[in-house]
Amino acid sequence: MSSRLPPLNPLRAFEATARRGSVSAAARELNVTHGAISHQIRALELSFNATLFERGGKRLRLTPQGALLLPAVTHAFAEIAAATAAMTRPATSGELRITCVPALLSFWMIPRLHQFTEQFPDVRLTLIASNDAAHLHSPDVDVCLLYGDGNWNDCWAKLWSRLELFPVVSPTLLNMRPLRSVRDLRDHVMLHGDDGREWNTWLAAADAIDLQRGRQHFMSDARLSTESALHNQGVALGDTITAGSLIARGELIAPFDLTVPANDAFFVACRNEIRAAPIVRVFIDWLFAALESDPMPELQVSARTIIRSRMSRPEAAQKSKAESFQPISSPTRNRRPERPPKRKAKS
Repeated sequence: MSSRLPPLNPLRAFEATARRGSVSAAARELNVTHGAISHQIRALELSFNATLFERGGKRLRLTPQGALLLPAVTHAFAEIAAATAAMTRPATSGELRITCVPALLSFWMIPRLHQFTEQFPDVRLTLIASNDAAHLHSPDVDVCLLYGDGNWNDCWAKLWSRLELFPVVSPTLLNMRPLRSVRDLRDHVMLHGDDGREWNTWLAAADAIDLQRGRQHFMSDARLSTESALHNQGVALGDTITAGSLIARGELIAPFDLTVPANDAFFVACRNEIRAAPIVRVFIDWLFAALESDPMPELQVSARTIIRSRMSRPEAAQKSKAESFQPISSPTRNRRPERPPKRKAKS
């Protein structure tokens, strides 16, 4: 069978020429001369005793014989490339154990996990919802995605993403009980994913730290407070990473055009001795690549503009505008409230 196969280099020249439409383009791709490509194609035609290209015109065209040959050659080269990649790729099979901030795991990682498993089908994942930094020193955990300050001893850690915080509410609840100003929060249940510090930070930025509050529910993490908001239980604080897709799908709404930086950030971390393991390295690389390919919600861009302009105003002017924040999204997505004209910041 092998004696009836044409030589490899003429096949490469034929495939590149057919795909690029010219001998010159094929020569540049294969880094050889124009004459070398022409010679290899002629040799291939002689071996088949058939013409593969119609000469004439600026772009070469395949003859019926060439059109019959091209799909088989293209498929064969693709199979060879795939096998070569599999042979040279570092070993990425086995079990990988990951801990992740619960809200980040539920609302960001799991919806995108198929991207990793399709690329590395031989990796078996164990996912643990936790923000406990003690896992960093556990031999039963390989990678941790943590929310914190990044100052953990005797481990490798890299900043994954900073984030901004802002109130989120379901469209259903907003239809039943509007949020026309910050003061309207008095009529809503305030949902906490911590001990209350994050809401205090946002209210201080909104000049409403003394707001009279109604009912409040405290939960162990932001996943529970966000899920409560999804079920119309009240207003939670979302962030630009975990709430972005929920807002994009219309499941949650950000009623105020104001965000505040979170006190901490998301970090990827692991034990120093396993950082170089291929299975660990490919997952960490995927985490950063997946984040980079995800556009940040539009809310973050517009909100930062508002924050800068507010911070440049005198304190008295800030307080007088405490109730003037306008919704940046509404239950009816095609109708947005008009924003009042912005005042120029004083120099």
